[in-house]
This record gives sequence, structure tokens and C-alpha cells, in this order.
Amino acid sequence: MLRSITIKNYALIKQLEMNPSSGLSVITGETGAGKSIMLGALGLLMGNRADTKVLWDETEKCVTEGVFDIADYKLEKVFKHEDLDYDDQTVLRREISPNGKSRAFINDTPVTLDVMRRMGSLLMDIHSQHEILLLGNRQFQLNLIDAYAGNQTSLENYTASWLDFLRAKKAHETLTLQAESLRQEADYVSFQLDELEKAELEENEQESLESNLKVMEHAEEIKSKLQQSLELLSRSDYATRSTLAEARTQVSSLASYGQVYAQLHSRIESLLIELDDILNEIEGTEESVEYDPARAETIQERLSTIYRLQKKHNANDIRQLLNIQEELRKKASLTANLDEALAKAKADLLQAETELNRSAVGLSATRKKVFAPLAKELVNLLKELAIPEAQLQIEHNTVAPNATGTDDIEIFFSANKGIAPRPLAQVASGGEFSRLMFCIKYVMAEKTAIPTLILDEIDSGISGEVSIKLGSLMKKMAKGHQLITITHLPQIAAKGDAHYYVFKDNSKDKTISNIKLLNEEERIREIAQMIGGSKPSAVTLQGAKELLNID
Repeated sequence: MLRSITIKNYALIKQLEMNPSSGLSVITGETGAGKSIMLGALGLLMGNRADTKVLWDETEKCVTEGVFDIADYKLEKVFKHEDLDYDDQTVLRREISPNGKSRAFINDTPVTLDVMRRMGSLLMDIHSQHEILLLGNRQFQLNLIDAYAGNQTSLENYTASWLDFLRAKKAHETLTLQAESLRQEADYVSFQLDELEKAELEENEQESLESNLKVMEHAEEIKSKLQQSLELLSRSDYATRSTLAEARTQVSSLASYGQVYAQLHSRIESLLIELDDILNEIEGTEESVEYDPARAETIQERLSTIYRLQKKHNANDIRQLLNIQEELRKKASLTANLDEALAKAKADLLQAETELNRSAVGLSATRKKVFAPLAKELVNLLKELAIPEAQLQIEHNTVAPNATGTDDIEIFFSANKGIAPRPLAQVASGGEFSRLMFCIKYVMAEKTAIPTLILDEIDSGISGEVSIKLGSLMKKMAKGHQLITITHLPQIAAKGDAHYYVFKDNSKDKTISNIKLLNEEERIREIAQMIGGSKPSAVTLQGAKELLNID
């Protein structure tokens, strides 16, 4: 439930704080005082967009923050899915800066508006006159049926079957489209694959061949320079090795004079060992270098084959050629087994379609089962709310499977005797729509764990005895769900567990909207003013006390 709401620098609100009751909170006030402005601010926590026009002070940022107790909501998995830290006391916050930049946070973690919208919808349900338009929407009506039927598991099973069917259908269609082109190019694919396989390519072969060929083409130069190196290092009269050996002999006689001389001797000895190793390698390399015309020709032919294949297949190296070879192998295999693959794809599609139809039949049965009881319950509630001739029926047609099932559902309604029910959008007045929407919310509160419900003048178009019954239903509904309602009716205001009054403060240079929690005396006077005007009589004050059940 919503524990507290703080609004700063929004429209007419400089700063406002409210701690609603866990039951029914009513909000009243004069027209234009800012009641609906509060809903706009709460809408920011539902992910609604805003701009700098909402700033009371254009030089400061707007902040709207709601603290929610969600210990009983079982939303840990949802938080994990959204990669958010879970806390029983969850804080949603929106900030609108003077430069128009909007930021959203959940438990101090920055989130996108989409995430804020998804999470906010789990914590608050804001009903307004605009939402009534949803009543004529077929998808809204279908969602109502599913919620009443408790179809979450059935819907999940159907959705899984629907996605499996789409995958199987796409796989079959793709393979069918590929089949003809695969058959047409089968010979060419076979020829290309045969050519690459006969080449017996090896991944690092090209680099090795190019290196060997380069050595063979420069064999004479390599041998000459290696021999010169041997001459300088070990074969001439003043060869490096002889000089280094003589130096070792001279220093060795000093080794006993101290550690520094012994280390010098050791280092010269190491140089000789390394030099001997180098000389052995040079000699071995020099002997192995040899120009072999036949071998050179073989390497050149092999490289020519590789270069030709690379050019033909637009490849940069052998690795790419091997990848192309593997793709050709897969194509050839698919072509060779095309009839079998098509048969399997068709069988998979038929199986997925069968499972989809089975899931659809099960889902449809759960929906049809609640048509009568839902219609009956709504009609009974509407009769309580002064629509005694209310008629409501749910029309159903079976359609081809789609993302929501095989059911085309539309609610038909009539408020008057002798007039046949017609689609909602064609027959209900504004007041009737408001009452019907409230009845739907009431029914859903009994069936589902709805979040904090906020009603904006859902009592539009009603008065008298009907308003008393509506207030009683709200009171009953609020026993299990937190309910906040904005109302102009004293009969409903009197039902609140907490009564908040919104008013304008014109004492400063700029108008400010404020809200206060009314005590008993203030509440009596406010309800009396709602009944009889700004100067209530003693009789009106007594009437307010009677509404509040105060002696």
C-alpha cells in the first residue's frame, strides 16, 4: 500500500505531503484547488511523461516520491527480473529538472520510464474519466474476463503454445522457401564443395608455405650471410669466440681475489655458452637452407590453388575458406535430406498446431465458464447503484488462433427496460459508465490482489441514495484494499477512514495548493459545506454529523 506521497514544485504545489489511510481515504476541496493536480503528480510515478511546464518554480526541479509497503505483494521475482534491489519499503521517485530532463528511480536505482511504468502499475491503479473509454475496448474486456476467471496459468500455457506454433510455422515456411532454391543450386553447391574438399586445406598452411617459399627464393643470400656470420664469430683469426675465450682465461686468474672478479668470470662464461649455442644453430640453419627447384614449384602451385580459391570465394585467408566449406557441406547435407527435413518441419508444425488448439480450447472453456456469473454479479451491483433495469451479457465468437486465444469477446449492456443490450460504447452515458467501471473495480478487488486504487470523481453523474450506496461499497472494498478517492459528494466523503482537504493559499505572490488531514470538527464543517454551501446552518451541520454517525 501507499504509505506516503511527497510532491515538490509541481504545478500549483510548492510542497505537499500525505500519509493516506490503509483503508479508505477521501479527498475533497473546492474546484481548481489542486485535487486532480495530485493525480498528475502520482501519474509521474506511473511513468507518465512531463515537461518543464509542470514546474511551480521554473528554477528548481520537481520531485514526486511515493513510499510503498509491498511486503504482501510477492514481487521479489519481478524486482529480480528488472535487476532492481528489493525492499519491503519500496520508494518510487521522479525528478523533472528545469532544463526538462526527467529521471526516474526505484529504491535509488535509476530506471527507464518503461521500467517505472511497469513497476508503478503493480503498485497503483489510477482510475480517471479517461480510463472509462477503455470499457469499449475488446482487449480490456477480454482482460477483465481472464482476471475474473483467474486465468494466469492458462494464459501462460497458451502463450507458450502460441510461441511454439509461431516458431514451427516460421521454420516450415523458411524451409519451404529454401527448398526450391536449394534444389536449383544443388549441382553448383556440390561442385564447389568437391573443389574445396579436394584442396584439403589446413588452417595455418598458407603462412607456412609462403615462409618456406620466401626462404627458398633467397637461399643463396641466406647461406652467404650465415657463412659470413660464422666467419666473424668463430672461423677467422680474430673471431669473436677466440677473443671471448681469451678474456675468460685472463679473468679466471682473478676470481680468487674477490666476489666481483668471480662474477665477471661467470658472466663471460655465460656469454661463451650462449655464443656456442648460437653458432650451432647458425651452422644447422645454413646447412638446411637449400634451393630445391622441384619443391619450390610444388609450393608455388599449392599457393596458386589457395590464392585462386580465396579470390573465387572472396575470402581473406584459409580460415574463411574452411568456414565456407562447412556452410557448403551443411547446404549439401540439407539438400540431400530435403524431403526428410520438410516432412519433419511439417510434422513439427502440425504437432505445435494441435497443442495450440488444445490450449486454446482449455483457455476458452475457462472464459466461457465465468460469462454468466460475472454478468450476474455486475448487474446486481449496478442495481444497487440505481440502474434497476440493468442488463449485461457477454457475446462470444470463435476466431482463428491469435496471441490471446480463439475468443472474440464483447460486452453488451442496456440500462433501460425494453431496450436490448448493445455494445458498451453505444449505449452507456457518462454516469452509467462511471458506475459500471466502479462495479468492475469492485469485482476485481474480490478476485485479484489489486494495488492501491485511486479513484478520480468516479461518482460523476450520481447523487442522493445512489451516492450513499456507492460510498458503502467503497467502504466495504477498502476493508481489503487501500482506496483513495477524490469526491464532490458528502455521502461518499463521510465514509472515509481519513478525510483530506485540498485548498488554495493565495496569501503569497503566487498561488499554492495545500492539503490537510481534517480532524473531527473540521470534517463536520467540510461535509456540511459540501451539503449546504459555505455558510452551513445548524440543520446542515447536524446532517453532516448524521452522515458521519456522530452523536
